[in-house]
Amino acid sequence: MTTDEAVNSPELKPLDWSSWRRVLVVVAHPDDPEYGLSCAVNRFARAGVEVRYLLLTHGEAGIEGRAPEETGPLRAAEQQAACDAVGAAGLTVLRHPDGMLTEGLDLRRDIAREIRRFRPDAVATIPFDREVPWGVNMADHRVAGLAALDACRDAGNTWVFRELAERDGLEKWQTSAFLVCGDARADVAVEVEKQDVDAGVASLACHRVYLEALPDHATPEDLVTGVAAAGGERAGVDNAITFRSIPL
Repeated sequence: MTTDEAVNSPELKPLDWSSWRRVLVVVAHPDDPEYGLSCAVNRFARAGVEVRYLLLTHGEAGIEGRAPEETGPLRAAEQQAACDAVGAAGLTVLRHPDGMLTEGLDLRRDIAREIRRFRPDAVATIPFDREVPWGVNMADHRVAGLAALDACRDAGNTWVFRELAERDGLEKWQTSAFLVCGDARADVAVEVEKQDVDAGVASLACHRVYLEALPDHATPEDLVTGVAAAGGERAGVDNAITFRSIPL
């Protein structure tokens, strides 16, 4: 390889998802998948991969000035519309408390249950480091990502949460890939087409009431197209969504 070729080589490798049949997206809140990840979801769905979303909360504490009792159902409905926009096949919303997610066995068990039930080839989430490029990551994101990673191991261990098999009939399942979308240490990318980016823009726009409460928030088009273009530049294509792939 010449010096010029080395300089122009893509920074990220293509993610090999050719054998996948099912993907589970695990996040804390409605709207969490809509900042790039949903573009990849649309790409997967177009290829026949079944993608389901698991939200750990209803996002009921997410809109200042609206009572949680009103906000939770509203945001869940907006998330269902966002799922429909990118071809996600299903949405499950758990009832852990928004803004107060707690690391522990109850949360891990709930995620492991859904992994065993759906039996995904890959689990995807969003960054869960304490600090992220845009600032200090919120507590729910940190808890949700780590719990999802731990639950992948739990779901594949016969002797952890034995009641899932003995009581619920959910035998162990080991997913083959764990992906963190938009992580600063991304090492792989999924190339997406304009129709996938457009679907991602539409999915974020579905969170209309939530976004109206954030007047300084970038428009869905500016934000999602910017994420996809930046990922594409790193991957050597027009548009891409980047992931950190964590070995299980």
